[in-house]
Amino acid sequence: MSFNQRTVTCGELNLSYVGKEVVLNGWVHRNRNHGALHFINIRDRYGITQVVLDEKSDTTLQNTASELKMEYVISVTGIVRKRPDSMINTGMTTGEIEVLANKIDILAKSDILPFMIDDETNANEDLRLKYRFLDLRSFGMQKRIKLRHEFIKSVRHFLYEEGFYEIETPTLIRSTPEGARDYLVPSRKYPGEFYALPQSPQLYKQLLMVSGYDKYFQIARCYRDEDARGDRQPEFTQLDLEMSFVNREDVLSLMEKLFVYVFKETINYSLPAHFRRIDYKTAMNTYGTDKPDLRFDCELVDFKDIIDKSDYETFKKNKYVKAVVAHEGKEQDFTRKYLDSMNEIAVQYNMDYIPYIKVSETGFTGSAAKYFNKLEKEILKCTEAKNGDVIFIIGHTDWKKCCLCAGAVRSKIGKDLKLIKEGFEFCWIVDFPLFSYNEDEGHWEAEHHMFSMPQEQYIDTLESDPGSVKGDLYDLVCNGYECASGSIRIHDVELQKRIFRICNLSDEEAEKKFGFLLNAFKYGAPPHGGIAPGVDRMVMIMSEQTSIKEVIAFPKNSFAVSPMDDCPNTVDEKQLEELHIIIKDKEFK
Repeated sequence: MSFNQRTVTCGELNLSYVGKEVVLNGWVHRNRNHGALHFINIRDRYGITQVVLDEKSDTTLQNTASELKMEYVISVTGIVRKRPDSMINTGMTTGEIEVLANKIDILAKSDILPFMIDDETNANEDLRLKYRFLDLRSFGMQKRIKLRHEFIKSVRHFLYEEGFYEIETPTLIRSTPEGARDYLVPSRKYPGEFYALPQSPQLYKQLLMVSGYDKYFQIARCYRDEDARGDRQPEFTQLDLEMSFVNREDVLSLMEKLFVYVFKETINYSLPAHFRRIDYKTAMNTYGTDKPDLRFDCELVDFKDIIDKSDYETFKKNKYVKAVVAHEGKEQDFTRKYLDSMNEIAVQYNMDYIPYIKVSETGFTGSAAKYFNKLEKEILKCTEAKNGDVIFIIGHTDWKKCCLCAGAVRSKIGKDLKLIKEGFEFCWIVDFPLFSYNEDEGHWEAEHHMFSMPQEQYIDTLESDPGSVKGDLYDLVCNGYECASGSIRIHDVELQKRIFRICNLSDEEAEKKFGFLLNAFKYGAPPHGGIAPGVDRMVMIMSEQTSIKEVIAFPKNSFAVSPMDDCPNTVDEKQLEELHIIIKDKEFK
């Protein structure tokens, strides 16, 4: 098909083009026929331009314009003219001009749309994903995909200037235990053997440090066979970064400079030069999470001493008790239904309910008020509660569950009472435990992964007291999301073996699974460390979305399925035979 190719984009024209002939190519966004006047909005990813036909336009042109429907692809040739002052549209970048058409060619027609193409759509998620090629035409999606592009572009520019090499690592690798399930790829050439898709480039970037490439990064595709959620997908993208001859401070400082640069370049937002640092235990005790949203206050209060002095006998069995105060609330915000809704959070942490105290000028009321006679002044001093506030009380025999439940209450209060300020609040969470105990399997396992360095003061007591060991680990948190995780790595063979043993991995198993890494460490491995910010999650945060699906071109749904191309799908018997695979139960779906 021959057609007039565009000379300008649909977001480019302004008063400087008045009187010039131009060619626009794009999609029909709106088509309004007012008889003598006919208005067509033509759209591409750069913007919208209004095309007009008037009483002087010939009949053939008028007939073609009348035939147009939304999302037809057209080519328009015409003269740019200034709009009358009364018709200037300040909401459009091209709102001061319009194009008087002298030729319109229809390049492609469109079926009836399943939903409107606009700034955003209110269609349900599966419909949006089934017709993702249409959803991606919306200005909201195009804006976010552009932001993603700008984010990666600015990251690359910054790291190139810092002397980093961008190096690709394999996507067909050996299956190694890294936390989540691997996606396996059967080998046709070697029956019964499998590749795995990388959960991260962790081992390869460490090998690159052994190889002498002391500043490495890549925009890495990663794959984890785990349940999806708002900020998680089976395949995702991370900025993978590693450096040699560094300590924790070097990594944190570099990342602060990186994000200050990226936020300024992409969304013109000024971040502070340094981010707040909070140790893991303080974060849990103060905010009830290791990824706190610092855009609102509402800190947790230690309430155990108050409980011990009270008449609340059933609550005294709890070793840990926290209080969360709903400040700035008005009485009408705290209906009985709302207060009882907190019990839904309690169930998630094996608790029966969350009692509460309502503070008023006449004293305490609420489900727990009767247990605190003569303790009112002490409670008000402890919690800084005021008239109209509600004090929620969370108790548990397990410290972590108590903190997490209180943190979930805090988060709900922040959202429901609209306490969360606009903007971006970063912080570093440091001094994580190196190990956590797996109650179900009865052994210690790595809190992050088995390649993280323990802090030096714990190296001699690793085996005797794993629970007290702190790792040289660090997470970057923004607005309540973990957006990067990293550590200084182990580079000593014997120390790495000790960590494997503590994590219930024998020397024989370690050699089988990680022998190539241990072998490399025998040939002069430098001290090294790194971090991996999630690209999808960072762009989601920057664009003020709550799901990474909104910043990925072709995501899966919440069941790890792509409605657009019906993936995953079955394959024919010939392919299975070539791979030496038999499906045992074909009715499992």
